[in-house]
Amino acid sequence: MITNFVRGFCMALADSVPGVSGGTIAFLLGFYDRFITSIDDVLHGTRPARMQALRFLVKLGVGWLVGFGLAAIAFSSLFENHVYAVSSLFMGFIACSIPFIVNEHKHDLRGVRNAWAFALVGFCLVALVTLASPVVGSGVKLTVDALTPQTLIYVFIAAMVAISAMVLPGISGSTLLLVFGLYAPIMGAIRATLSLNLSYLAILGVFALGALCGLLLFTRVIRRCLEHYRPQIMLFIIGLMAGSLLAIARGPLTLDVPLPAMNLMNFDLGFALVGAAIVWALNLMRQRAERRKANTCATESIAPSTSNCPGKPVPQTDPMVSILNTIRYIKDAWTNPSRTIKSRLRSSHLLSSRLAHTRLVRTRFANHLLSRYAEDAD
Repeated sequence: MITNFVRGFCMALADSVPGVSGGTIAFLLGFYDRFITSIDDVLHGTRPARMQALRFLVKLGVGWLVGFGLAAIAFSSLFENHVYAVSSLFMGFIACSIPFIVNEHKHDLRGVRNAWAFALVGFCLVALVTLASPVVGSGVKLTVDALTPQTLIYVFIAAMVAISAMVLPGISGSTLLLVFGLYAPIMGAIRATLSLNLSYLAILGVFALGALCGLLLFTRVIRRCLEHYRPQIMLFIIGLMAGSLLAIARGPLTLDVPLPAMNLMNFDLGFALVGAAIVWALNLMRQRAERRKANTCATESIAPSTSNCPGKPVPQTDPMVSILNTIRYIKDAWTNPSRTIKSRLRSSHLLSSRLAHTRLVRTRFANHLLSRYAEDAD
């Protein structure tokens, strides 16, 4: 329970930042395949598989909700008070992510005819949505008394599209919210609701309903497209990410009190470099994890118990898991010391007995060899 809570919490921190995907964090922590498979099992699996996947996703979802709520409080306040610095940070995230995605899929992208056309379609689509967004430059009001049918439909569609980033590699839901001009308003609505201001509860309900519908409608379609048309989809995503730089530049226009769009004068190069460094570090960690996994799979015939390949049991050797196990033991010892200590003493006694038995067997075998050697010498 605690492990999945922390996993969901870390995913939420990444999902709350444009340019950093929660899927990347899931991969680094070693549960991306299980996460995607669980979503598909809940939607289309058998009853036993659905129940098992649902238990995993509920535990993950609790951590995600807590993490996203805390991130909304922090980032919405930062975005309002330091919009140009935070926007520069987001630009660094995305600008540094694009070369990594191109380099990762360069072999697949090389054989695509008219590759530039797919990227251009993605860029133009983002530019069109950004420039035609009805919430940009008007000071977005999402309270109940300010809602209109057009705003409700727009938020619903934006939530459907943003949730699709859960299975799209390289792009986050927050980036798509920025494209629609709803990042600052939705994060501010979450922060206000957590402060017991219920005037935003209606729009958050519409947003959650749109996300649920998008999850039901788009998850399998996107997975099938990635399986059969992955190079084209990746080029389209690269175009989306390049176009989202325009959406970030126009992000200040979506505040409650709109500010001028970002330009070269208010662009903060230092924060952009910090964002690029964070993305570089995350990708370096991911590449090392992939190499470690490939090396483990290559040597699984020698050490099958340490296999980390698909379909094999994954050992809990992550340092985070060891820390969580220690915390769990301390909690158990605090709540029920007699039972915990007796269990630990019993396991220690069993271990000592096994070690003593092993030493005895080894000594007997050595004595037997010595006696046989002495008989042969005589």
